[in-house]
Amino acid sequence: MRVIAGSRGHLKLEAPEGNGTRPTTDRIKETLFNILQYDVIDADFLDLFSGSGQIGIEALSRGSKHATFIEKDRKAAAVIKKNLHTTKLEDVSTLLNQNVFDALRGFPRGKRFDIIFMDPPYKMGQEDEVLKLLLEYELADENTLVIIEADKNIDLEFIENSGFRLDRQKVYKTNQHLFLRKREE
Repeated sequence: MRVIAGSRGHLKLEAPEGNGTRPTTDRIKETLFNILQYDVIDADFLDLFSGSGQIGIEALSRGSKHATFIEKDRKAAAVIKKNLHTTKLEDVSTLLNQNVFDALRGFPRGKRFDIIFMDPPYKMGQEDEVLKLLLEYELADENTLVIIEADKNIDLEFIENSGFRLDRQKVYKTNQHLFLRKREE
């Protein structure tokens, strides 16, 4: 696993040991950032269920101004910290070693992010709760791009009443990226 492009391109990253995380493959990560190439520049990036931190680190390498990583697993958070040190990105990042839902409730109301990426455990239905918290705590507005990495066969019904609309869907062999924006009132 590595940073693909940008100022930290080709630097190797570590992944947490065990089966607790599913690192995004380089090919899928490259496709994602080809889609995001202009949106990521100067963005305030939020990486939920961060795992190794590779998505937020890639965003920083490609020009995001700041990335916040939220990961509850202590060992995974230690890997993120190490990866941020390896890439020398500690000064433009924040790592919160806590439950995603508690972390979202802890942000000041109205703290808006430009891009919010989440890769929650598959088949646990956590996407819906995250979307509700993003709206309740005003962390996303009409300009915020929310990206969900999800199982290929996820039922998209949860989006219907979420306050968000599906802007784009990119399907891969076993998973997909859902690109959402807040519905305008």
